[in-house]
Amino acid sequence: MPGYPHLDAADRQIAAALQVNGRASWRRIASALHAPESTVTRRGQQLLADRAVAVTGVLDHLRCGLGVSVYVRLRARPGRALEVARAVAAHPRPRFVAVVTGSYDVTAEVVVDSHRDILRVIGEFEAIDDVVETESVLVIRKFSAFEEWSPHLLDGAAVDELRAGREVVDYAHRAWTEPERLTESELAIAHVLAADGRASYATIAQQVGVSESTAARRVESLVERGCLRFRTLFESPVLGYDVEFLLWLTVDPAHIEEVGERLAKHPSTRYVSAATGRHTLIAQGVLPGYGDLYPYTTEIVGRLPGVQAADLTLHVQALKRAWVPIDDDGRPRPEGVH
Repeated sequence: MPGYPHLDAADRQIAAALQVNGRASWRRIASALHAPESTVTRRGQQLLADRAVAVTGVLDHLRCGLGVSVYVRLRARPGRALEVARAVAAHPRPRFVAVVTGSYDVTAEVVVDSHRDILRVIGEFEAIDDVVETESVLVIRKFSAFEEWSPHLLDGAAVDELRAGREVVDYAHRAWTEPERLTESELAIAHVLAADGRASYATIAQQVGVSESTAARRVESLVERGCLRFRTLFESPVLGYDVEFLLWLTVDPAHIEEVGERLAKHPSTRYVSAATGRHTLIAQGVLPGYGDLYPYTTEIVGRLPGVQAADLTLHVQALKRAWVPIDDDGRPRPEGVH
């Protein structure tokens, strides 16, 4: 098991604040936490310097017409799961890769230009040594995204204050029909923010070759249009959630909408999407400990309408999140984004 960074209660609150709003100023975070600004600034900068957490700017590829998501599950030969996961993570298409326990050994979220490209990418995965079987499903709708999740270490007033800025908007997943087309300048700005989601407008302007005011306007426009999000990366034990899981549900089509919405509102849920194939809903979530798995399975999942089958896999080690490589000790390397 990786040796994750240890955070005390104050650091966890700052990390939780960054999860709510990854670009919030240290002053705003201090105000929301009712803590001295100097203390929050010092601790927050240290968290980022130590890579206990990292903030990355992420383009919503579905919103921007940059591709579609495919979840791929792979079985490996005994004892070779980590090697398979490393090979998958080295491929340019996956934005998320993890070793898991359960019915499969490795899970990846892959972004392809079109559903027509799935077969080629799956073929490349199947050519990896020690891969013995794959399964894939295509994401067709999101109910909630990682950037919308609150770790529930903060009270409601703090969350509201942090979300009040222009850096955070409500993502109207249902309302989007036509993709937004980005300019070369907007893509360049997104590339800068992928490596450092907290980069200043001055830094963005310098690297992209525009004025600071133009950089600010374009970032705000990308956020308001639902194209750009700021993802705070950390391994769940860092914030006190010892269990991270993927839930694969087979749901009667008449109940997919209701189940997706209900799961999206559950405090443990970080992400929910509808998909094609055998599993029609996919959720990623966290729980405080192993003792919470049984009641979650029986009392939460077991009471969802129309669920015909459920498959729950536990994360062992993440190798990539939101395109960002994750080191063996759970520390993200946003500078490694290409």
